[in-house]
Amino acid sequence: MSAEMDALTVVNQLRDLAADPLNRRAIVEDQGCLPGLILFLDHPNPTIVYSALLAVRYLAECRANREKMKGELGMMLSLQNVMQKTTSPGETKLLASEIYEILQAAGKEEAEQAEAAAASCQRKAHFFLGSNNKRAKTVVLHIDGLDDSTRRSLCEEALLKIRGVISFTFQMAVKRCVVRIRSDLKAEALGTAINSTKVMTAQQVLKMENGGERIVPFQEGSEVLVEENTDIPDYLPEEESPSQEQDKAVTRVGSITDGMGWISTAANFLTRSFYW
Repeated sequence: MSAEMDALTVVNQLRDLAADPLNRRAIVEDQGCLPGLILFLDHPNPTIVYSALLAVRYLAECRANREKMKGELGMMLSLQNVMQKTTSPGETKLLASEIYEILQAAGKEEAEQAEAAAASCQRKAHFFLGSNNKRAKTVVLHIDGLDDSTRRSLCEEALLKIRGVISFTFQMAVKRCVVRIRSDLKAEALGTAINSTKVMTAQQVLKMENGGERIVPFQEGSEVLVEENTDIPDYLPEEESPSQEQDKAVTRVGSITDGMGWISTAANFLTRSFYW
């Protein structure tokens, strides 16, 4: 296996590990994984850069990680380089911009929350990933038929083809997918893409004013023309990924034991391979 394919395998596995909230603190605390992800942000392969950005975005969802990530040598500079590089695809730049804003606001956010808590216990501070970026929005999908890793792979392929999709997170236990998209992309495009698999159908999950949820089917005849994204190469196929086996999936609940072992393996690889 080539050195580049090794790097692609490792960054995709770190991305999948970071998707599990149980692994996020351990990845950031490890001495090799976070510096390795930063180096991946400067990799010439756009697939590796985008996958590394997804991993960093997952890690940034954990509030306790943000200060350390912001202070990690090269993190903010590498994000800026991705944003400014003329060869970076649009979705890659937008994702890097969101991460940069989240980490940049980390210290300020903590201070504001402390001040708000002291002023009133009734006001609860809230921060949603990317909420300050008006160019992007979040759509939650309930996907009937999202039953296993094969179906998940079909969803990934369908969503990655849509121009305007920034990132997505699967919640397999409840058959949901949280998708970050550009503000000018219609949610119906996601439903069209999922329905095109012929084995799954998507509905939108809407938040109610009382805090509850409502699942709304996409209207019949609401299918829209999906503009395919040709800027970002495909992810490493599942059959070539170490996370193929269902019983070892890093995103299922309770995967912390398997995840810790792979974090150590990834860290060892990164320690040996800090060059391109």
